[in-house]
Amino acid sequence: MSEIIPRTVPERLIKDINSATNVALFTHSHPDGDALGSLLGLAALLEALGKSVFCLIEEPVSHLYTFLLDKDKLNTSLEEYKRFMSGVGDDVISIALDCGDEDRLGILKETVLSVNSPFWVIDHHESHRDFGSDRWVESSCSSTGEMVYELGLGLDAELSYSGAFNLYVAICTDTGSFRYECTGARTMEIAGELLGKGVKPHEIGRHLYDNFSKERLKLMELVLGSIVLHDNDQIVFMSVTRQMLHESGATLQDVEGFIDLARSLQSVKVAVLLKESKNGMTTVSMRAKGECNVADVAKHFGGGGHRNAAGFRCQGKPISQVKDEVYSLLQKAVALS
Repeated sequence: MSEIIPRTVPERLIKDINSATNVALFTHSHPDGDALGSLLGLAALLEALGKSVFCLIEEPVSHLYTFLLDKDKLNTSLEEYKRFMSGVGDDVISIALDCGDEDRLGILKETVLSVNSPFWVIDHHESHRDFGSDRWVESSCSSTGEMVYELGLGLDAELSYSGAFNLYVAICTDTGSFRYECTGARTMEIAGELLGKGVKPHEIGRHLYDNFSKERLKLMELVLGSIVLHDNDQIVFMSVTRQMLHESGATLQDVEGFIDLARSLQSVKVAVLLKESKNGMTTVSMRAKGECNVADVAKHFGGGGHRNAAGFRCQGKPISQVKDEVYSLLQKAVALS
């Protein structure tokens, strides 16, 4: 039996972390399970090394992830971040996690990128656009959570139960509970190591998948009713409008995971979820099966992601127009797959 070889962490990253007493951590706007789990998992590893860690996120944690351990470490105050940075001088390293490009930092971007100290990016997106002073990008990794685990090994840092719990959430959510093609042998080996720390998959699964409110269930009913199939049922669209949110009493955060329902249709090669946000913004998520490359479609609109999971945002166009433009490109992508 061949040995599964851990990924190599850049020596520069290990050196920069070991050289700093303080660490500032960030992730992308509207953070998902991988973003939050990776952030908190890395914070636990760094604190085990005696580092002072400041975790900054753009907005309060979604109610879908309030079960994460040590969530009180997450801060949304730019003023408190500035005070932290003013007190540490140059003895600090900044790390952005799961962030495919600098715009994904949202309202944090201008402030956090203005530092003169090392600014690292740790990311696993194929369409990554370089920013920061240095970066570690591993598109072969299932998740940023998987990369954080490898970093912990490279740092020889002790992983606590809470850190393991949060990293399992990160990996579980970005692999679709280990169903997606990004799941590899190393992914499963790491998951096993996390279980060895006391993590119980059924407990995390209950938090992730058995936590529906009646408002979320009502929204699901409305969204499923919006399904439109194209091209011999190979392309499926579903939409979330402001009216649906009003009628159901749910929020956009409740939409997480809905696209997998459309993707689960046997004939479907690509599932698309269009979300109508405030101020004329439409958010588009795409999930594909097999060789269909939705990352290229997302890039056309200034977005990105992976071959089988990508997305973008579009300002100033009605949701119907966005759908038509996406459909035109997806027809070509499906034909090439």
